[in-house]
Amino acid sequence: MLILQIVDGPELWTENTDQSSSLVIAEAKPQHTGYYTIVVRDRKSSAQHTLTLSVIERPEPPASCPVISCVTASSLVLTWSGPCYDGGSAILGYAVELKEQGHTEAGDWREVTDLCTSTSYRVCAGLRHQGEYCFRVRAFNKVGASDPGPVSPVVRMEQRVSAKPQAGEAPKRPTCVTMDSSNKVKDHYIMQEKLGVGKFGQVFKLTHKVTGQVCAGKFYKGRRSKEREAARKEIELMNYLHHPKLVQCLAAYDHKPEMVMVMEFIAGGELFERIVDDNFEHTEPASVHYMQQILEGVAYMHEQSIIHLDLKPENIVCVDTTGTSIKIIDFGLAQRLDANTPLMVMQGTPEFVAPEVISYEPVCLATDMWSIGVICYILLSGESPFQGNSDTETLALVTAAQWEFDEESFDEITDEAKDFISCLLNKDTRRRMCCKEALAHPWMAAFDSEDLATTKCLSKEKMKRFLARQKWKKAGKAMLALKRMALLSKGDSCSSPTSPGEKSPLSPEAKHALKSLEQKMQGPPHFTQCLEDQTAVEGSSVSLSCHLTGYPDPEVVWLRGEEPLEESSAVQIEYEEDGRCNLVLAKVSMEDANVYTCRATNNHGETFCSAKLAVKQ
Repeated sequence: MLILQIVDGPELWTENTDQSSSLVIAEAKPQHTGYYTIVVRDRKSSAQHTLTLSVIERPEPPASCPVISCVTASSLVLTWSGPCYDGGSAILGYAVELKEQGHTEAGDWREVTDLCTSTSYRVCAGLRHQGEYCFRVRAFNKVGASDPGPVSPVVRMEQRVSAKPQAGEAPKRPTCVTMDSSNKVKDHYIMQEKLGVGKFGQVFKLTHKVTGQVCAGKFYKGRRSKEREAARKEIELMNYLHHPKLVQCLAAYDHKPEMVMVMEFIAGGELFERIVDDNFEHTEPASVHYMQQILEGVAYMHEQSIIHLDLKPENIVCVDTTGTSIKIIDFGLAQRLDANTPLMVMQGTPEFVAPEVISYEPVCLATDMWSIGVICYILLSGESPFQGNSDTETLALVTAAQWEFDEESFDEITDEAKDFISCLLNKDTRRRMCCKEALAHPWMAAFDSEDLATTKCLSKEKMKRFLARQKWKKAGKAMLALKRMALLSKGDSCSSPTSPGEKSPLSPEAKHALKSLEQKMQGPPHFTQCLEDQTAVEGSSVSLSCHLTGYPDPEVVWLRGEEPLEESSAVQIEYEEDGRCNLVLAKVSMEDANVYTCRATNNHGETFCSAKLAVKQ
């Protein structure tokens, strides 16, 4: 640290009396910030006292010009970076200004708002459709406002049109999303309820603080470099997937250890769940409509040389709760193909994965087409063409491409639909239809508007059983699901034939089995493996693990002593689909020695287990 003795001058000087001493700074400036020490001496001893002086001033202007996105006829969204220097005092907010093209005088800048508290703002008033505008931003702290920041490029508002876009359609001018490493997602969004949990991490509902837009936030684990690289790869791929039938990435944050992708919030739920809803008719023409949308989305992906590699019913969702528009989600396994480098993968879901994946042969665009064929088969029949009694048996059936049309399930399905499926479920990738061929297949045009009113409804019972089995399997109850399916199959075989178009009711035996097994599924949280006491060396990392069951899935909270833990650079919390709960503490210190508790709660009860962590030097 540099120590300078103060010498009286025009900017600062000392004033001394017999009882006091003062340091006078004529005009305080940032360079006067620092530590000041006064030393008093006599012949026998000395004394000193140190104080800190902070000089604050107006902040510097925002570091970048506003980036414009989500442009409509009457609104747009601005995003910018904060100032490089805050003037020594926290930034309290921003003022946004605009100028309409054609007005060149300095006074033509007008203030849109001076109450913006984040680095993004939705301008939704005072804009003319087809008007041309540029924007600039000022930052302010408790001293005052900065000079204006850089001016944005000129933007032209869209022309107002009478026709409304289809619900859930992506913006006409999608923007390229880049990682925001200077802000946390919580700086711009309010975090709400959890929407789901996966191997990648968790998904939460988000609301933008300024615009009120509801989104979904995919929170990646991001502790290991491999996980962070996978997250970056998915976000980069999303920048190539701007299509109405593909879920859109809206923003991305990289603030260690947290990595978050903000996406469109899709409110309608899974397509297959919609199909079994009593308020919706399930017909073959409706199935054509759904398959057409899936093909349109996948076709766009394939045009970008990107393959999804995890197409399955859970990843086809409805845009809203009333319409029939769908979107494809979850590009966590997606890959970009390189003509010069063969790509082999060992990932996917057994029932929907293509034979070449299991054989560890190069994948191609046709790999997705196989999965589309399986989805179509289930959509029309409610049965899976390759479902075995175990994953091993399922994979064996897929490898052999061994399947057939169940006579009962496809009795009322058209020959065009069967041919469509057959052209997709072909083991030879060269003979599978591509998206363009599938969209041109006769089945896509087999029904006109007059057919829709007279087409018979397809039975939903097998689809309900398929969904129940998937749900139970996902909950880790595969054996129970198989027993349930066996009972239901027995019930089906005992039921009497029904007339065409009539729903085939479950037998009393099957209904009783359903009710009984569903009751068995329900239960409070229970630890099948508890936490164990550990001793760690100071500076090392520690992992506390336990295993949890319960249905519905329990909410998990970790405690240090009596205080809840939150994720940070030193604390990582993981909750796997199989019920394994992990707490990872990085570089533990003596202060981390404590009792750690994992508490689990669902609507049937609460339980907890604890362990003691000792830290030694």
